[in-house]
Amino acid sequence: MAQFERGLMWFRRDLRIDDNAALSEALLQCEALFCVFIFDADILASLPPDDRRVSFIHDSVSGLAHDLQAAGGGLIVRHAAACKAIPELARLLKVDVVYAGRDYEPQACKRDDQVSSALQREGRSFVLCKDQVIFEKNELLNGENRPYRVFTPYKNAWLKALPAMIPSVVSALPLSRLVPVPAHVAQPCELEDMGFTRPDHPIVIAAGSRGAQALFVDFLLRLDAYHQSRDFPALKGPSYLSVHLRFGTISIRQLVREAFQSMAAGSAGAATWLSELIWRDFYFMILYHFPHVTETCFKPEYESISWESGPEADCCFEAWCTGKTGFPIVDAAMRQLNQTGYMHNRLRMIAASFLTKDLGIDWRRGERYFAMTLNDFDLAANNGGWQWAASTGCDAQPYFRIFNPVEQSRKFDAQGRFIRRYIPELAGLSDKDIHAPWLTPKKALKDAGIELGSTYPPPIVDHASARKVALARYGIIRN
Repeated sequence: MAQFERGLMWFRRDLRIDDNAALSEALLQCEALFCVFIFDADILASLPPDDRRVSFIHDSVSGLAHDLQAAGGGLIVRHAAACKAIPELARLLKVDVVYAGRDYEPQACKRDDQVSSALQREGRSFVLCKDQVIFEKNELLNGENRPYRVFTPYKNAWLKALPAMIPSVVSALPLSRLVPVPAHVAQPCELEDMGFTRPDHPIVIAAGSRGAQALFVDFLLRLDAYHQSRDFPALKGPSYLSVHLRFGTISIRQLVREAFQSMAAGSAGAATWLSELIWRDFYFMILYHFPHVTETCFKPEYESISWESGPEADCCFEAWCTGKTGFPIVDAAMRQLNQTGYMHNRLRMIAASFLTKDLGIDWRRGERYFAMTLNDFDLAANNGGWQWAASTGCDAQPYFRIFNPVEQSRKFDAQGRFIRRYIPELAGLSDKDIHAPWLTPKKALKDAGIELGSTYPPPIVDHASARKVALARYGIIRN
């Protein structure tokens, strides 16, 4: 028997019907269930009008609405401050409870506390369910009953605690309890109504749960070779599912089930991919237990690092942002990001290392730029990745590990295929010369139609010299 007569399902980072923990619980506990998605004005206010992610979310929400309607229900859509809109809608619909998937970002936690308090004042319940991670909060602790700070022991504990098969939340749901959108709360909510437009260069990945499942099926054909292909940006190696994981158009449980089963069957590619999914859980855990990482270094002593600042540093930062550093692999990575909203994971590490260690610029500036431009921006993973590259985070790379961008380029884009795609002005260079144009003989440059300083910039920093400066910068805190 259901616990509540009328409930409201608040979709957020879980834009799907299948394998949705909060929706499953809400359907089981409510005799009648309304559904809502809020385009949170508090979040959207800081975004440009052509932000790719907003149109992707809008398309995914439209797909969700279609699926709910096909099941006999509907989706209420609002553009408002969620902390006010949810209590108001709960009052208007006279529901007893609101369900949602739990979020772990500090601002989201603050918003949910406000919503919970407002609902409780009117005698309504607010139920949050784990959905976007496998293990959360204190579900995995070390031998001292404290959160893990090192990945490998966390991974071992994660794998040990994982059941041999993670089932879907519920195999059969009482979808007949879904309620269509009542006429008195129906409102149009198109992109234009919210002050947004379709971008000239939208996210090329199909939105919604259908788009996610199509990508997943395609990736399964390549899964076994993932460990061999994932580091090469010119190859079709990654799953490209990160944006779908970010907005919950696919279930993390579905991905982990497949990865775990394939790993058990001997797939090295699946083992590598599963490890990356565990890193995702790890960073969510770090964000939950150590929310200060959103503002400061995980390791407090690293706050004493003296980062480069002033007009010269600003010019270097601008060159990095626009893909004009003179280092082709870094510039190609940044141009890919600016043009598509996507950046290959290996390139994220190279670009971040270059900004923090070659240019000596505070990791927070790079983190913010990625937050503005990445289609799959996720605070936990973005912060964790940047602090890893800058050596300021938990279980980060050692401060003395400094990527050589030329060597990285030669190793992971040996034929320059990726570079040529995003820096066509260098296309005429040989596979050998394209990684370091400033070392190329003048005749070869001329034959390729390249003039350093005009056609393509010279390097803004000498890597060997910058490496020494970086070691000294970090060495201060090690003494």
